[in-house]
Amino acid sequence: MDIISVNDSNIDTEHICCAISDKKGEGGATAKKVWMKDRFVEGLVFKKLNVRGKVFIEYIPAEQAWCPLIAKGYMFINCFWISGQFKGQGYANLLLEECISDAKTQGKIGLVVLSSQSKMPFLSDPAYLKYKGFQVCDTVKPYYELLALPFYAQVEKPTFKECCRQGEIEYKGIVLYYSAQCPHTEKHATLIKEIARARGVAFTLIKYQTKEQAQNGPAPFTTYSLFFNGVFVTNEILSEKKFIKFLDRIELQ
Repeated sequence: MDIISVNDSNIDTEHICCAISDKKGEGGATAKKVWMKDRFVEGLVFKKLNVRGKVFIEYIPAEQAWCPLIAKGYMFINCFWISGQFKGQGYANLLLEECISDAKTQGKIGLVVLSSQSKMPFLSDPAYLKYKGFQVCDTVKPYYELLALPFYAQVEKPTFKECCRQGEIEYKGIVLYYSAQCPHTEKHATLIKEIARARGVAFTLIKYQTKEQAQNGPAPFTTYSLFFNGVFVTNEILSEKKFIKFLDRIELQ
């Protein structure tokens, strides 16, 4: 099957491969496309298999990434997703090879990606990446790993910025940092805010509007980072049901 590059010329008509659409008025896919349009001039690349499914890779020069890291000269993989029905058919290898070839053509010194010690929701699979030669170059609390695939020997390794190392903030109550980088966030961020308000729970919603804000965030995954009483809780984009379970748990403490 063909690989399609989603860009300014076709983004309004192409499906961006994620699990939701705007047919029910959720707005997430539209917000994601607006975010992508603003990033194309910064070097964002979105490549997908020519299917209506979740088979894609999204990457951008690390200096432009919405992530608190230092990785001069690297290409940063924003999102790399192969859904269940397409796994085991070589598509992950094909898309990764496309990314490597493109990065080398642009003169990059390697790839870098945010992952975790074990497979976590919404983060790239560490087992697959390590199998493909990526190595851990830095870690931060509670489970994040920065994985790099240098193209040359003796190049400087990427690192996390100090602002995200402790997984702590000064705010009390529930605080959610998020951005429009994922189509899931806009709907669910607003939804759980209303649930918290209805339960009388202190809730602060902070949306990253610029890459500079994201690059100085308190957690590596700036797409979605939930804190409670100053401590990082999860990067998983919580559904209504999961958030209610979380509220039930903290109210028992």
